[in-house]
This record gives sequence, C-alpha cells and structure tokens, in this order.
Amino acid sequence: MSDDSVRAALRSDLPLVVVEAPAGCGKTYQGADYAREIATNGFNRPLILTHTHAACSMFAARTKDVGPRIEIRTIDSVIAHIASAYHAGLGLPADIAAWVRQRGEYGYAELGVKVADLLTGHPMIAASLAQRHPVVIFDEHQDSSGDQHAVAMALLSQKARVRVFGDPMQKIFREKIAAGAHPAYDWTALTGQAQAFEKLDVPRRWDTGCPELGRWTLKAHAALADGGTVDLRTGLPPSVTVVFAENQAQKILDYRLSRDDRSLIDAFEKADSSLLILTRYNDTARSFRGFFNRRIPLWEGHTRPALETLVGALNAGHGNPGALAAAVVRFLASVGKGFSPSAFGNAFQQEAKDGCTKKRSGEGAALQELARFVVKEPDHRGVAKMLHRLSEMAAADPAFVGVETDCHREFWDAVRLGEFETADAGLAEITHRRAYSHPHPPQKAISTIYKAKGLECDAVIVMPCDAKMFPNKLDARCLLYVALSRAKRRLLLVVSPSSPSPLLIV
Repeated sequence: MSDDSVRAALRSDLPLVVVEAPAGCGKTYQGADYAREIATNGFNRPLILTHTHAACSMFAARTKDVGPRIEIRTIDSVIAHIASAYHAGLGLPADIAAWVRQRGEYGYAELGVKVADLLTGHPMIAASLAQRHPVVIFDEHQDSSGDQHAVAMALLSQKARVRVFGDPMQKIFREKIAAGAHPAYDWTALTGQAQAFEKLDVPRRWDTGCPELGRWTLKAHAALADGGTVDLRTGLPPSVTVVFAENQAQKILDYRLSRDDRSLIDAFEKADSSLLILTRYNDTARSFRGFFNRRIPLWEGHTRPALETLVGALNAGHGNPGALAAAVVRFLASVGKGFSPSAFGNAFQQEAKDGCTKKRSGEGAALQELARFVVKEPDHRGVAKMLHRLSEMAAADPAFVGVETDCHREFWDAVRLGEFETADAGLAEITHRRAYSHPHPPQKAISTIYKAKGLECDAVIVMPCDAKMFPNKLDARCLLYVALSRAKRRLLLVVSPSSPSPLLIV
C-alpha cells in the first residue's frame, strides 16, 4: 500500500477507515494533513483524539496554521467533557476532575464506562457530537479501552466519518478495567469491519535524519511483532551504538556505572543537543538525574500525580497544620530529594504540630520559619508560601543545599496553587492551561518510555537494556520498540553483559 492510497481512503466518503502504521511511517503527517485540508474546506471542526498529550502536541505543531479550526484533545478529556455536560443524569458532581481524582487510578476507567453507556443508550447525544464534529480522527487507537472504543463506534453509528490510526506494537499502556466495562475490542476484527483498511510502511521520520536507521527500526518492529528478537551482533547501521555496562547500584531501580563503563555514554550525551534518555520505570528515570550530575532535566509530561495527591491531602487536612506539614514532606519526597523525614521533615512536622512556640536558632529557626507558614495559614496558601520559601533557602542557605527538585514543573505548580481560591480550583485551572499549551520537552531530557510516546528526537539513549526492564513479554516488546523508534539520527543501547534483555541477541 502507498501514501497515495492512504490519502485517498482518508478523503473518501467511507464511514470507517483504519490505517495501521509503525512509528515514524507518517500516520501523524497523514492525519494532520487530512484534518488541515477539511478544516479549510468548510467542514465543521474536525476532532483529533489521542491517548497522550505528547501526541496532542505533535498534531498541534503540524496544524498550527489552521489551529482554531481543529479541536485536538485526549480521549479521556473528551469523555470528561461529556460527563461534565451530563453530570446530573450520570449521578456525578459538577466537578468531574475532582471526582476522578477521588476515585484513584480507576477514576477515568469508571468515567469511561458511564460515558460509553450514555452514548450507546442515548443516540441523540452521540448524534449531536457527530453533528458538531462530522470527522473524528482516533490516533493510537491500539491503546483504547473497550469503553473508549465504544465511544468511537457511537459516533460512527451517528454518521460521523471515523478515521482510526494504530499499531498493535505500540500498545504500551496497561488497561484499567472498571466494573461494567465494555469488552475489549479486537484490532483484527476492527480492520475487517472497516470499509477501507490501509497500511503505511515507509519510514518517513528518518528522511531528514538517518534513513538507514529508519529501515533498521522497521526490521526491529517486524522481528518483535513476530515474537522474535533484535539482533545486535550484525547488520547494525553506523548510527546504532551498543555499550555493555553492568549496573553497580545496590538500591532497586537505581542506576550507577563504573567510570570506565560510562565514558562512552557521556561522550554520546555530550555530542548531541537534541537528546532523550529513556528507561522504563519512574524511579530509574529519577536516578538518572544523579547519574548525569543533575544537568539534564526530567520530562514530566502532562500528568502530575504527586500534585494531585497533595491536593487531596490539603483538602483532607485543611485547618490542621500537622497534617499539612506531613503532606508537604510526602510531596517533596515525590518530586525531589533532601527534605526527607530524617533530614528535615520530622523536625518541620513537629514544629507545625507544636505551633512554632519554642525559641530556635540556626537550622531549627529556619525550619520553624517554614512551619510558621502552615501554622498561620493552615491551607493551600500556607503550603504554597512554605514551598516558595524553601526554594529560596535551597538556593541561598548552605544548610539546605542538599534539597533538590527533580520534577521542577510539578513543584512550581504546587506553588501556584496559592494563587487560587481553593486547591481544587487551582489544580483544575493549572491542568487546563497545561493541556492547551501543548508543552514540549527541553532539548535534552530524561524520560520514561511511557511519557516519551509520541515524541521524536535526534539522539536517544535507552538504558538499561536488561532482563528486568525488557523481559520476554508482549508489553516489554512494545515498550522496547517504542523506545527504539524515538531516535531520528543516532541510537545508543546500554546492555547488561550478565543479564541482557532476552529480546536482544548480543
């Protein structure tokens, strides 16, 4: 199949068109080009739904010339928007975001069940959405839950032209199944249902980078999809480097190398101004901050889990300085280091509980100054002022030099909560602003593979490529492929010599 056949199928009158494409083969280009074209030809606003905010950012960048005429959102945000409009009928509060947070990790899954049932049970609601958005593009549909897929089919049933893009080898997000959920859909069945099923298989991402790397990446895709392995012994393009290095860290998910082992990694990192350093787990990504001497920031993506937890604790502990101080210590442990219970946290909490009544000097006086903010204002404003003052102390007071922040944006979002009437209102507005600003990572960044999905970069380091990070399991195969396919020009794989990933032949 060719780019031309895909282009023609997308622009046809067919109700359902499905396009399968490995990473970098032009699905974002094709989808954005189609949306841009119809947005300028008199259609109502086409709707592009993705699963990650990184993908939203990529679509926004490719359609910025007609931006106001296209709506680009995550599918979860659209589901939340529908739930907000019909919250009374669904038995939900008006503040859907707060309800989702209160439900924990299954909040969006439970909301998806309710909205999917709403659209399938009340076709007029789906019809009004289809009238507003007569063309709906579902990107990365392989990550859709049964309920998200049901939303797509409800729009299709009401005459929306539905265009689906996906790649089963990029299914990396584990589905959270709530009670009453629609059954998971089958990709093969969906392609059979479509009036047109097309494939893209030309590695476009690498046209201006390293075409040989693109062809190798497609071979890796085919090998992993077929249950095979990626051969690192032969056939590597010059742009792929393999370094064998043993993790010396004693702490689980931490990462340290000997000076000799890390020399090639350091040289690779310093040679490129556009770089992503990818790993599987959040804790390992955090440890990379120290590995690279804290010169390279974490890409925090869109989600702010520590901030959401903090807001919940602020609501629960309102008026209780001791409870707020404990919430602050937990938050600081999640976004940085150095303000642990043993270092400063316990003393800070005790001062807050005691009301800062004792006379202190030196370090004790500084902690009392911090605690006084939450004693005087035992709410989100007091916490915000305390965090801001802590940042000043960390920059100027030698006693606090060890207090460092890894998740800078999340930390400063917590400070910004103080600008709002309530913590919930602040979180809602900050999240809204972030969603519509389509932020991009810095030129050099450390990231988990999950948060890097949808991004691309000139150079990529994937480490560690060991049996713990990439075991012989389907989700690990998909994760490895997504990591490999982020690099446009150069790729470095750091492989454990004693316990290499079974997905690699070394």
